[in-house]
Order: sequence, then C-alpha cells, then structure tokens
Amino acid sequence: MNLRRICLFCGSSEGRLPAYRERAVELGVRFAKEGIGLVYGGGRVGLMGAAADACLDAGGEVIGVIPQAILDLEVAHEGLDDLRVVPTMHERKQLMHDLSDGFIALPGGHGTLDELFETITWLQLGYHGKPVALLDVAGYYEPLLAMLDRALEEGFLTPEVRKLLMVEQALEPLLERLRAWTEPDVHPWLARHDL
Repeated sequence: MNLRRICLFCGSSEGRLPAYRERAVELGVRFAKEGIGLVYGGGRVGLMGAAADACLDAGGEVIGVIPQAILDLEVAHEGLDDLRVVPTMHERKQLMHDLSDGFIALPGGHGTLDELFETITWLQLGYHGKPVALLDVAGYYEPLLAMLDRALEEGFLTPEVRKLLMVEQALEPLLERLRAWTEPDVHPWLARHDL
C-alpha cells in the first residue's frame, strides 16, 4: 500500500513517561525521512506538537486540522504551512480521514480514543478500507486491548473484527504492516449481516 499520508491520533499532553514523547518524535522524523505526510489535530502541545515539530524539523509535510473552538484557545501550531480550520470536531475527523491513507494512534486520552474507535468502526462497517493501528508505547494500551479481548470473549466482537486493529510496540514493524495492508473484499461486520 502506498502511504502518502498517515493520520496520527495522540495526546495533547505528553503523559508521564518520557517514552511517549520519544516515540512521537521518532514517528515524526521517520515520516519525514520516508516522505510520508503527517496529518494530525493541529495542536502545538503534547505528543501532537512533538510529532509535528519533529516532522517539520526533518523537512517533512505536516497538515494540521483544528476546529475553530480549539484554535480560539490558542493551542494551534503556528509553524505549520498547512493548518486547516474547520467548524466542528466531526468535520475535523472527516477531513483528517479524507486526507490520509492510514491511521496510527499513540497514547492519549478521550480525544485519541474517540478518533481511534470511530475510525476502526468505520473500517468495520465498510465506510473505508484504510488500515488502523496502535503504536503501544510502554504497554499503555494493554488494558484497552484486554477489554477488546473481553468483548470478543463475550460475543460483542467477532474474531474478524477484532483482527482489524493492528498493534505493535515498535514503529518499524507497524509501518511494514501498514504497507502490507489490503482492504477486505467484504468488511467483516457486513459479511455477518444480511443488509
């Protein structure tokens, strides 16, 4: 798969562990070196700002997408050549999706989880065919993955749907899996329902 741009979901805080920021910087630099554009939420703070700064400093393309209300809080990244301001969070997510060939989530809070789960749900339902992945830094997402496994055990996810979310602890194997992605012929949820 040709990865022209990847959308990054991550925290507007840096979190407790230095490893979170280190992975965000690594990702930004790697994208720039490989000619992969970074699409993200447009902030200058937290992991978002760290990844954007690293990508820009390494000569990469960065596109920020930010709602007007967040722009008004003065947390937008002013060093971006391409900062797109939209009216709502819904439009932000849609534009980030439209601009991207795949999605990676680093550690984050409610906003990151919201973006991740909406994107994986759209994939499950066949609204898109793009890969969705977690870069699980320092085991941050282990409790979430355990919850997804519980949902599988309890019959709320099928094995096919559970496998849609790629998970790696390191960036290199994650990028390899994203490149190897092929869209399902029939999306897993649709295959099990006569719509």
